[in-house]
Amino acid sequence: MTSYFKTMIILITGIIVVSCKTSSEYPDYTKMSNGNYFKLLKIGDTDVKCKYGDFVTADITYKTLNDSVFFKGRRKFQIGKPAYSGSIDENLTMLGKEESASFIISAYQFFTFTLGTSVPSFLPDSGKMKIETEIIDIQTIEQYNREKEAFLKWTEDFGEYEKIVLRQYLEDSKMRIKPTNQGLYSLVLKQGNQKTVNVGDTIVVHYEGRFLNGKFFDSTKKRNEAFQFVYGQQWQVIKGMEEAIATMHEGERTLFILPSDFAFGDQGSSTGIVPPFTSLIFEVELISIN
Repeated sequence: MTSYFKTMIILITGIIVVSCKTSSEYPDYTKMSNGNYFKLLKIGDTDVKCKYGDFVTADITYKTLNDSVFFKGRRKFQIGKPAYSGSIDENLTMLGKEESASFIISAYQFFTFTLGTSVPSFLPDSGKMKIETEIIDIQTIEQYNREKEAFLKWTEDFGEYEKIVLRQYLEDSKMRIKPTNQGLYSLVLKQGNQKTVNVGDTIVVHYEGRFLNGKFFDSTKKRNEAFQFVYGQQWQVIKGMEEAIATMHEGERTLFILPSDFAFGDQGSSTGIVPPFTSLIFEVELISIN
């Protein structure tokens, strides 16, 4: 897309937004026919938009209306046909690759019908919330299946290799711990109190993630920014982290080893940082449960 046309689109979008300000409850947002509100943040260089059935990689942020962030992360998922008017899947079909937007939607509909859980206590059932989304990549279902088939063929022996590497790590580190019934390895480093986590709780954790060779790939402590999220909701944390936190008490610090089945599986992370069939170590501190 040429700079001229991009400039014209921005100008036209600005005119539309300005013209809708008087009818919009939220300044700079345009009210859509499905009742949601929309603000374009960045225009991409392609005319290809997301479609139902596509697999998208996206950076997603959940915010309150006063811009308090309660979730932020990159996820790869399939856009499904909307179960109700105004669903986030319907909204995403407005965006193309490398485009980003902010949507104001019903908190009740999103948590109840999309995530299948209750609305967090800090959001009123009848209230609104913001979802900011940037589309990183779009794959048709055919492209996704071809990529998956080729990848699984290439990695068909990796699963056994991972088991050997994990066994050798446990032997070399002299960690005399056995897996739980779920398949996780855990070692409590600091005891907490008696308070445990329930679905719907807002929890705050510090964590450091590293590979078996000791190399760090993520650390909230190094960023000096604890991670806050609503426990039990989709797109929040990987499966193993959710299983791990379920065993913890407030104030506890525990070392977990997650086989790839509980981490990023046979595909690795969408960012490419964590390879497929890779066991991970997480040191997790459960700071608070609200």
